[in-house]
Amino acid sequence: MNHPKSHLFYQSRLRRPLVDRAEGIYFWDSSGKRYLDGSSGAMVCNIGHSNPHVLEAMRKQMERATFAYRLQFENEPAEKLAAHLVEYMPQGMDKVFFVSGGSEAVEACLKMARQYTLAIGQPQRYKTISRFPSYHGSTLGALAATGMSLMSAPFDPMLRQMPKISAPTVYLDLDECTTEEKWNLRGLYYANLLEEEILRQGPETVLSFIMEPIGGASTGALVAPDSYYGRIREICDRYGVLLIYDEVMSGAGRTGRHYLGGAHWNAEPDLIALSKGMAAGYSPLGAMVTSGKMVEPVLDSGGFVHGYTYAGNPLSCSAGLAVLEEIEKQNLLAKAERTGDLLKSRLEDLLQRFSFIGDVRGKGLLLAVEFVADRETMQPLPPEMNAHTEVVDMAFERGLIIYSRRT
Repeated sequence: MNHPKSHLFYQSRLRRPLVDRAEGIYFWDSSGKRYLDGSSGAMVCNIGHSNPHVLEAMRKQMERATFAYRLQFENEPAEKLAAHLVEYMPQGMDKVFFVSGGSEAVEACLKMARQYTLAIGQPQRYKTISRFPSYHGSTLGALAATGMSLMSAPFDPMLRQMPKISAPTVYLDLDECTTEEKWNLRGLYYANLLEEEILRQGPETVLSFIMEPIGGASTGALVAPDSYYGRIREICDRYGVLLIYDEVMSGAGRTGRHYLGGAHWNAEPDLIALSKGMAAGYSPLGAMVTSGKMVEPVLDSGGFVHGYTYAGNPLSCSAGLAVLEEIEKQNLLAKAERTGDLLKSRLEDLLQRFSFIGDVRGKGLLLAVEFVADRETMQPLPPEMNAHTEVVDMAFERGLIIYSRRT
């Protein structure tokens, strides 16, 4: 495909088709070719493209005010969205701080955690433990908590590296956790790695632990054994460590039944980062959600020393509110669960047919298939094959958009 000269600086020399329009589950490029958006972009467009209710809500808001700086005005769309959003949060988590994206949401969680401990007289706490592999964003703070060398290596000299523990990749363990009891015992093993790392670092220095309840880009829809989540919460409580759920990808109903991916387990966090499906691609939007218990000491100590120009933007918040209304009107939480169960069943059928499929995992419509060279040993495919990009390109050529990462 011949592309005209561009003044845009793309991430690589690879060029893509020019998008013309999008509607429902489809894109059309400038040549008229249609693509089925199988991955909702990057797990963003959860309610489809060009939804009439969302577009109308945004039009109405555009006629009123498209911008109001948070230090000068409060605005109605932000207030309404925050009030509605907390109805889906764990009990007591009723304070929302809006941002423009996932990296910003994680950054806000990390800074809120730090400022809370300063406010309650624990300035020695600054270390955030995370998992390897993991991905929590591309800003420097979020990147320091990211366990993905490909993303962080160029910037390592600029970062204060944070401690990492192994992600609960039980499916790679080759000692056959074939019963639920063995599976949950292995979940406890991985959770206990957190306690070991806290003790190694010195409990008095550990600020927080951040994790995706259901894995995203780094671990491909990884779901830990049920026992993992409760034990993680117990350990955090034991050592006064704040638990952060990165729900940027797993939130907003993507995993079905619940608005939050972490709600599948009774292990509530202290802070939550949201974005992607929250405004479903209609406008940049994300949020940090926490409790008044954390917010009040920070406000009493002088306020939250953090913020962004577009935080709480009324146009973005009008989109987010309309998206949430559409999720409710179409009963999408239940539909995501039902459709996800069907899709997972079909993918598991493929697992039986093709030996290069090593695992099928996930919840709702956050599902992944892992390709391997040998299912018996779970040996990965040779890196030089670039299988993760080859499969995406083959699907794209046929008009199907899917999302992949090398795990």
